[in-house]
Amino acid sequence: MRPIRAACLGTATALVTLLACAPVAAASATGSDPSPAKGKDRVITLIGRLAEQSRFPVNPGGAPAQGDRTVVRSLLFDEAGKQVGETAGTCTTTRVTDGGAEVCAVTYTLPGGQLSVQGMVFGHLKPGPPPSFDNGITGGTGEYARARGSVHADTIATGTRRFTINLKG
Repeated sequence: MRPIRAACLGTATALVTLLACAPVAAASATGSDPSPAKGKDRVITLIGRLAEQSRFPVNPGGAPAQGDRTVVRSLLFDEAGKQVGETAGTCTTTRVTDGGAEVCAVTYTLPGGQLSVQGMVFGHLKPGPPPSFDNGITGGTGEYARARGSVHADTIATGTRRFTINLKG
């Protein structure tokens, strides 16, 4: 198993770098208007870059354990490279066997409101790049009030993830 520090970097980036979402000055895959449209599905792609990460292990200096926590914050950029928001959240390890599992809750702050995302990340303790994950959008504020859908995250570089946010109309 890799050290918790390396494991958490992936999770945090994923998370934060997860819990990805929202209407920003980014062009969506279904059109170039990022503003929400009622009754219309849309896809938003954002790049998350890890800005801060803190780990709170149950066994400091020891093996990963159930209850280990990671707190992360990432900056969000549109496809043109303009910063459009940030994300912040926490992940808690729930399983250390079979590559590990953790449950994460993340908030994406974007122009016009916030998105809340939560779900599981599997394999965060395996060697190599942090795993891809899919989490559910559980709600939002402002333009994202009653938001539903999902966020898919892929690691594209160290400390960098691509978030594909699928908003359901």
